[in-house]
Amino acid sequence: MTVNAVRTLAAWAALTVAHDVADHWVQIDTQATAKGEPGAKGRRACAAHVTTYTATQALALVAASRLLDLRLDWRRAALGLAVSAVTHYAADRQGGHWSDEEPRGVARLAATTGHATWLRRDPGAGYLMDQAWHRGWNAVAAVVAGGGKP
Repeated sequence: MTVNAVRTLAAWAALTVAHDVADHWVQIDTQATAKGEPGAKGRRACAAHVTTYTATQALALVAASRLLDLRLDWRRAALGLAVSAVTHYAADRQGGHWSDEEPRGVARLAATTGHATWLRRDPGAGYLMDQAWHRGWNAVAAVVAGGGKP
């Protein structure tokens, strides 16, 4: 296995664990309930959540890099964190809008790709699609953060 592969896998693990902690424990109720609202209130709540989310992921990457002697390039790590942050904000601004009446964001993508029936029938499907979106982009972020010269 190459050094970049090890870095990428370690970055993926760190970003994934940090995602779960930040999205479910660090995020406060007011952010979770307001981040999908229209206007400045929703934008502020989502930005505050994504700020703490990204800080949690950054701490996880720094810890993994130091504890495992990964020697992550800070520029690549910052770019990976930016990928995670931007895509997280984009999805969370649509937060909670999983109905067929007004599908937006990830819900619209899910409906476009043939998942509208699942979204209608299963109240938990929207959350699962949201989490899959975040985890998919975190995998991309890990490839960015872990890549580079050996």
